[in-house]
Amino acid sequence: MPNLVDIIMPASIAIIMFGIGLELKFSDFKRVFLYPKAILVGLSSQILLLPIIALALIYFWPMDPMYKIGIMLLAACPGGTASNLVTKMLKGRVALSVSMTAFNSFLILFTIPLIIQFSYFIFGSDSRTVNLSFWETMQQITTSVVAPVLAGILIGNLLSESQRTRLHQPLKYILPSMLLVAVVFVIFFDDSTKDVHYLDYIPLFIPLIFFNLISMLAGYFISRKLRLNKDSAYTIAIEIGLQNSVLALYIANQLLEEPDLSLIAILYGSFSLISTFGIAYILKKYFD
Repeated sequence: MPNLVDIIMPASIAIIMFGIGLELKFSDFKRVFLYPKAILVGLSSQILLLPIIALALIYFWPMDPMYKIGIMLLAACPGGTASNLVTKMLKGRVALSVSMTAFNSFLILFTIPLIIQFSYFIFGSDSRTVNLSFWETMQQITTSVVAPVLAGILIGNLLSESQRTRLHQPLKYILPSMLLVAVVFVIFFDDSTKDVHYLDYIPLFIPLIFFNLISMLAGYFISRKLRLNKDSAYTIAIEIGLQNSVLALYIANQLLEEPDLSLIAILYGSFSLISTFGIAYILKKYFD
């Protein structure tokens, strides 16, 4: 089924990022530039804090080096449409969440290749080296991430408010779960992963759960320490907790061709929506 995988993976990413673009108006960026503190703290948390937490957590953790690289890849990915949905459900700052997702979708052109190369340098071996061109990665991510976001913004701004709402509603509530299920189905039946017994990898949930919890708590309390309001703090925590697992799957399968990296993204995506919602709800209700 390699041809089907080649079609479904980038198409899934493009549709998700198009849905993010539909949430944005060009005027939404005005507030980001007028009051940039929250977006700067959020992006710094995603770009710097997440990889540092991941590295500190897994450096001495007894697991295959490829799984460690998979967690670093996950930490390098931006948030996805699911983070925007959870933020809306918990009445956080949706504009901040969407802006972080959009801005980081541009920044990953530079951060993902650097973090992957660093991860292979730290955890790789002579028998497994990264086959990744920086410029090729930029081209792939531009096609599947940046261009669909821009298309969504442009189309969304050409439509009336009622038309945008009718177009966006199905994407907002269905795509985060439907597309992930579709991609997971493809991975399970792809030739490269047919013989993988996923139940054998249940212990990998432990570091992934710790990663989800620690990163969200760190994002929240650092934001509060920097005097961001509570809504901004738990919005940033949500954006940090819900990494774009589909993008990680796409990079692992299409660019790196490493099923072990795909496994990490699948496992994390299987629980992170529920756990992130639960942790964010607790932060909102019980913490100052």
